[in-house]
Amino acid sequence: METNYNQQIQEAVAWMRERLDGAIPQIGLILGSGLGDMAEQVEAALKIPYADIPHFPVSTVEGHAGQFVIGTLEGKPVIVMQGRFHYYEGYSMKKVVFPIYVMKQLGVKSIVITNAAGGMNRDFQAGDLMLISDHLNLTGDSPLIGANHAELGERFPDMSEAYNRDYRHLAKEIAASMKQETKAIRLQEGVYSGISGPTYLPPAELTMLARLGGDAVGMSTVGEVAAARHCGLQVLGISCITDMAIGEELEPLTHEQVVAVANRTKPMFIELVRRFVAQVKV
Repeated sequence: METNYNQQIQEAVAWMRERLDGAIPQIGLILGSGLGDMAEQVEAALKIPYADIPHFPVSTVEGHAGQFVIGTLEGKPVIVMQGRFHYYEGYSMKKVVFPIYVMKQLGVKSIVITNAAGGMNRDFQAGDLMLISDHLNLTGDSPLIGANHAELGERFPDMSEAYNRDYRHLAKEIAASMKQETKAIRLQEGVYSGISGPTYLPPAELTMLARLGGDAVGMSTVGEVAAARHCGLQVLGISCITDMAIGEELEPLTHEQVVAVANRTKPMFIELVRRFVAQVKV
């Protein structure tokens, strides 16, 4: 990592602490494309635009509001990223994950990372939610390349359980209880394939990823999870399956279609996350 990277993190953290008035968030949430309305569930919310924070990048993608929302959710102190940064926007991977380290320094212990993704598993369908059990980093980069700052984390972080097993078990229990209440949630579990983007993949590459073991594909998350594990955060990952990305059956896709499906899935997504936040021990 660059020599001044940790210094930039500390400056951003100091700036935010002045505005948090002693509040210490315990749980962080990163909201993907079309899922940003989850932030409206936060009570006693303080909103801080990314553009105001020292050294922060700015979100440029439709469906990403570009601000922190800080307050309480289900009685627990949270900090929500209403919109994230992507490698394909031209930011370095270190810049993409910069907020992860800031949230950790502010007091966050657990993080829920969400995204919109294409489903490559034939048992999935558009509108499903997928718990991420593991990932394939196919971006060609890592936020941990370069000099390591021991203040942030160890040189070689373990990724044998990048996505917390107990968190996934709790999420599955919550989904089961929601089904008993006749809520139409379809919760899958699988491997997320993270690519650099910004193009949607051609059929041959989708077929390749499926054969490698990928169940869903998207343009985020893998760098954020590497940084989260580097600094000791526990991770729950959830993909909203917005379209089917079967290489042999591929149809044209637009970002507007992705956001539209995410919007339809939003009520079940919000309910799942709210209950998870209420029940998880941090």
